[in-house]
Amino acid sequence: MRQATTFLLNTNSGYVRLRSINPSLPRIPGSFRSFSVDPYSTSSTHGISSPSNRSPSHGVLTSQSTSPDRGLLLPSSSASFSTSSQRSDPGDWDANPDLSISAFSELPSKDFGVNQHMIINQEFKEALRQILWQFRAPIRYAFAYGSGVFQQTGSAPGSSQCHPSAPAAIKNMQQGQGKMIDFIFGVSYSQHWHSLNLSQHRDHYSGLGSLGSYVVSQVQDRMGAGVYFNPYITVNGTLIKYGVVNLDTLCRDLSQWDTLYLAGRLQKPVKILRDHPKVRLANQMNLLSAVRVALLLLPAEFTEFQLYSTIASMSYMGDLRMALPAEDPRKVNNIVSSQMANFRRLYAPLIENLPNVTFNDKRCTEGDWIDDPDANVRLTQDMDPVKRGNMVRRLPNSFREKLYFQYQTRYQIPRVEFDKMMKESNNNDSDLVRRRQGGPFEQRIADDKNLTTEVQNTIAKTIRWPSTVQSAKGLLTSGVSRTWRYLREKQDKYKKSGKKAKPSDAAEE
Repeated sequence: MRQATTFLLNTNSGYVRLRSINPSLPRIPGSFRSFSVDPYSTSSTHGISSPSNRSPSHGVLTSQSTSPDRGLLLPSSSASFSTSSQRSDPGDWDANPDLSISAFSELPSKDFGVNQHMIINQEFKEALRQILWQFRAPIRYAFAYGSGVFQQTGSAPGSSQCHPSAPAAIKNMQQGQGKMIDFIFGVSYSQHWHSLNLSQHRDHYSGLGSLGSYVVSQVQDRMGAGVYFNPYITVNGTLIKYGVVNLDTLCRDLSQWDTLYLAGRLQKPVKILRDHPKVRLANQMNLLSAVRVALLLLPAEFTEFQLYSTIASMSYMGDLRMALPAEDPRKVNNIVSSQMANFRRLYAPLIENLPNVTFNDKRCTEGDWIDDPDANVRLTQDMDPVKRGNMVRRLPNSFREKLYFQYQTRYQIPRVEFDKMMKESNNNDSDLVRRRQGGPFEQRIADDKNLTTEVQNTIAKTIRWPSTVQSAKGLLTSGVSRTWRYLREKQDKYKKSGKKAKPSDAAEE
């Protein structure tokens, strides 16, 4: 007797269930592809389960969904049932988000945001989670990121002496070229967390730790981007760097783009090790905003590589390290070229549900394009000022206000007149405001020939001061010796990476 397999079609407001009567039939080219979802990253606030309960099959890319609740389908341009009338409005769930939620059942849909979970080697993932277990202070949300987790083409090699005695899974994944692994820990109460961590791991802190958890938490929350980093720490024989951030600070940056310091990191593939519902909701807003800003920066036709490179480059605009010999100048190219499949997993479901952009490449009619890391399909977007004005209106609040101020200055609109115009727009077009549709001012911005420059300037202004203060804060939080070691290693990577891109790379971009 044939068994039915349930597939889930991702939409922004929910998932449409599709059933295949015969799961043994080959996949139809141009249909949607099912990815397995990491259930241990999504099942609870901590996202942790007993290792003994884990099946080795989890975390493996499959052509058919093995569970009705563990599927993510990525789109192709030829999916005939994804018409404009059937698409949900992307503003439905992010117009008035409830960031006070505490349970995954309160998210807009059951499998909302599963695109954020990257598939990595199971043993490596377990080794990363074991590091988290060494902290008694409660970690509510955590992710690992950077070249120590995801290989980057062309990046400077690591050192076989990096980790004193790392687990075999970490050594195997890093192929003997050890690199420090970066973590971000989201916590509920900064001072309480540092109090517990200082009691357990006083050696993780610089001399600032001797002043107590209150001073440490004040330095974390009131300086820079609200993150406190402890670098060059050995846990489970593995060299790590971990940053501590308050969950509210994290969610505010993800949803409002106050600093883009953490939002920028999560716009690139990361491995979420402990999940939290309100962070998942805020990060989905962040990813959607990243697509919208990238579309404002791109022409009518572009490639996936151009889209993902534009998104990945945003977090480096205005970053002081990019202007100094302390960062690989080809970092964005290295990140994107080696992680096309991960970027596609992250953004393709969102792109499919936006009404003004679509995959437009015959390569998408071939059944294996979703999984092909070498695929670089073309996309097109509608350049209509009305639709682009809607994107401007739906940008994160803090970022949008900065962009508006840029154009107020550019158009030399007196402040009083500008405030009156914005107030009248809100009063007269309450339906447009409720639906977050752009008015004449937003459409004028969207049609401006200098829009790319103005958006780039806004990104740089958002990032420059917080990232500069955050870097300077390293002298306090890391101490002089660790800060000097960090800068020296960054400069070494810069020298080894080569300062000029190869002609082939330039052509690819």
